[in-house]
Amino acid sequence: MSLIPANFTSLQKKEVAETIRVENTFSKSEKYRTLLPQIEALFAGESDVVANSANLVAALKETFGFFWVGFYFVKPSKAGDELVLGPFQGPVACTRISKGKGVCGMVWLNKETILVEDVDQFPGHIACSALSKSEIVVPVMKNNKVVAVLDVDSDQLSDFDQDDKNGLEQLVLLFSQTL
Repeated sequence: MSLIPANFTSLQKKEVAETIRVENTFSKSEKYRTLLPQIEALFAGESDVVANSANLVAALKETFGFFWVGFYFVKPSKAGDELVLGPFQGPVACTRISKGKGVCGMVWLNKETILVEDVDQFPGHIACSALSKSEIVVPVMKNNKVVAVLDVDSDQLSDFDQDDKNGLEQLVLLFSQTL
């Protein structure tokens, strides 16, 4: 089901895709609702995973001002599959994460979103930055397998809530449909 109004012309869809417009005065849930059809338009006709993941990360950073936002993709390695850093915005990050390690690795293992109010209280948290205080990680699924995770960090404690979980899961679902 498309979130772009049916009466939009292809030119209007292209214009939507070229500029992300979300009012700063909107509530968090309104921002996600406004962002969803714009991301759908941005992805329309584009199948490149790097382009789509980079644009989604940029849109999230621009809209919400997250401390760090990015993707880790499941990739084969000599030691077995690992999560490998993909497009992101924020400070330099950890490059590889093993399955079951840290928040990202646990999301990969359990195939479900994890919201962490205080990363210092999460057993086995991987501190890529000492400034990160809270985190939400959403699995990207394809054929019932985790193929990537979207990782979002805040420099504030308890910065994520159900609105973030719902909004990010919807955006990740859109992204997964481009894979």
